[in-house]
Amino acid sequence: MMRTYRYRLYPTKEQQSTLNDILWAACWLYNRALDYRRKRWSESRKSINYYDQARMWRDWRNEEPQENPLRLLNMSAGQQVLRRLDTTYKQFFKGQRGFPRFKKASRFNSVNYKPGDGAQVKDNRLYVQNVGLVKVRWHRELPGSKLKNIVILRKLSGWYVLFQIDLPEQSVEKSTNAPAGVDIGITHALALSDGTTFDSPKYLQASLKKLRVFQRAVSRKQRGGKNRHKAVQRVARLHEHIANQRFDWWHKTTRQLVNDYGAIALEDMSLKFMLRNGNLSRSAHDVGLGMLRTMLDYKAIDAGVEIVTVDPQNTSQVCSGCGCLVQKSLSVRIHSCPECGLTLDRDINAARNILSLGRRDWALTWMVASCVAQEAPPL
Repeated sequence: MMRTYRYRLYPTKEQQSTLNDILWAACWLYNRALDYRRKRWSESRKSINYYDQARMWRDWRNEEPQENPLRLLNMSAGQQVLRRLDTTYKQFFKGQRGFPRFKKASRFNSVNYKPGDGAQVKDNRLYVQNVGLVKVRWHRELPGSKLKNIVILRKLSGWYVLFQIDLPEQSVEKSTNAPAGVDIGITHALALSDGTTFDSPKYLQASLKKLRVFQRAVSRKQRGGKNRHKAVQRVARLHEHIANQRFDWWHKTTRQLVNDYGAIALEDMSLKFMLRNGNLSRSAHDVGLGMLRTMLDYKAIDAGVEIVTVDPQNTSQVCSGCGCLVQKSLSVRIHSCPECGLTLDRDINAARNILSLGRRDWALTWMVASCVAQEAPPL
């Protein structure tokens, strides 16, 4: 299981300058490799793969070795940049993202090293080739498992290092807590089948007034000036702060879910319809519903909690009491059944239906496991 541990770096001014040069070299390599791929295709209608460009990268790096700034970028780190570009092309051909575009040096903020080849932990610090030993704030212990990648990350708040570690699988006792169905939305970020609701603090909404002031300040500054650059950085730092607040809230919420419930049923749905809706997109981005599955999955594994996804069709329209179909628009937030008289919050009604569907899947899984156990020959 891959886990990522992030730590704050405190490089000196000279080290920061060198790290910026390394990121510039990585960005240059990415853009040059992309440009070559585009020209190759337009001229001959022939594609080129990562391995061909890895050999080209070796030649580019060895040009004028005494003066070429590309020498600051480690050989394997450059190969990881080319792998990033190759992955972007593969995702484009699968329809998972748009066509690869050139990147600005100011927006190319990470470089990946292989442990022991350009970067490693040494004397309780991080050693980076051509940079030296960089001070690290070890706010928590780094597991001693196999280290797969070391990523240097630049943000407005400072420099960070990400350690990607392959942790061994461990047997965890299954949680004995009660199961829960979870309905995700915007009015309630999460609504649970037992009536519990989690409302997002909506940090973006709370910071809109301050954000508008900062953005007006940007619009009044002359393009290309230092004051405009400072104003743009203020806006970016505020966005980063909002993202950190949202990230922290989801961490605490998902931790509470796996601590309180032994099995969780979720809707198997895409959030694109919210993000592309002009009336819902800002609120949907503010809640950050996409973080739920990412954080919940790995926390559930450690806690012995089973996650199951169900078909979301009509979960908010069907009455959880009698099963009657009660049609209602999205603006109607209260479920009121004319057949059995059940009246409750629309999202909680949906969560109860999700839990009911989840129980069927758990029961089916249990039946299959039982049949396999009965058919298995004795040892």
